[in-house]
Amino acid sequence: MDSINIAEKFAQVPDYWHPYVIGDLNENYIKLAKLKGEFVWHQHDDEDELFIVYKGILIMDYRDRTITVNAGEIVVVPKGVEHRPRTNGEEVWVMLVEPRATLHTGNVITERTVTSIDSI
Repeated sequence: MDSINIAEKFAQVPDYWHPYVIGDLNENYIKLAKLKGEFVWHQHDDEDELFIVYKGILIMDYRDRTITVNAGEIVVVPKGVEHRPRTNGEEVWVMLVEPRATLHTGNVITERTVTSIDSI
């Protein structure tokens, strides 16, 4: 197995809110995504979702509160919890670890929904 340079992989991510696979781990994908602005309110009925913030500040809205996740920090959103990731207007880089079948918009289908996950 070869090592993966995360910064080089992020340089290949061309658009916001579109996850790209960089690895496969025990039936889970390791994904990278660049975020900017506001995403959609959604939940994942059957999967927890792990966000690892590599660069920037991720703001995670829940219906009852908002948290800030800084570079070098993680947040786990438990299955069934409605949430909305967003940024403060600056670009944020996140790594996601989640089951292969996880749809990044969860139970909501929008124009941002990506049904086929590409590898970089």
